[in-house]
Amino acid sequence: MPTTPYLLLLALVAAERIAELVTARRNAVRSLARGAREYGRGHYPAMVALHVALLAGCALEAPYRPFLPALGWTALGLAVAAQGLRWWCVATLGPRWNTRVLVVPGLPLVTGGPYRWLRHPNYVAVVAEGLALPLVHSAWLTATAFTVLNALLLRVRITCEDRALATCGGAGRPAAPDAADPGIARASGIPGVAP
Repeated sequence: MPTTPYLLLLALVAAERIAELVTARRNAVRSLARGAREYGRGHYPAMVALHVALLAGCALEAPYRPFLPALGWTALGLAVAAQGLRWWCVATLGPRWNTRVLVVPGLPLVTGGPYRWLRHPNYVAVVAEGLALPLVHSAWLTATAFTVLNALLLRVRITCEDRALATCGGAGRPAAPDAADPGIARASGIPGVAP
């Protein structure tokens, strides 16, 4: 796969990200109207920056790397599978899916679709894509950097989601967003990730 088709692939992934943001914004309006609380605002800019950096890193590194067919086609298959898993998560959660941590008090946890087997299947998709997409064109520096930084960020993000769901998922009144968890407030200070 020469560089030009790879850049087209990256453009398609960027368009998919825009579709995700449109879906997330629409779902956020609905959730907030139903009394949702947002958690983890401190780490959200770092998450957005990291995902933008993934695509930029791929585009900048690819011209200096060869396309290795065995690696490239395998990585492309994994990246496509990751997209499938991601949109299965979106479809399963329906109007509850979001790029932010928004929890509507009193709603039960979703246990269907990929959530039947995994607690955080969307992050499995993120990890797979973050490794595979750069390797389609042998961009191993981008794959390594994203994987390491994403692991740090996902540790914060998953902790945030688990605490938010534990606080709001059952009956009763939710705790104040972010203020209830000092670990969430310092999430934007992840080294090497600038908002």
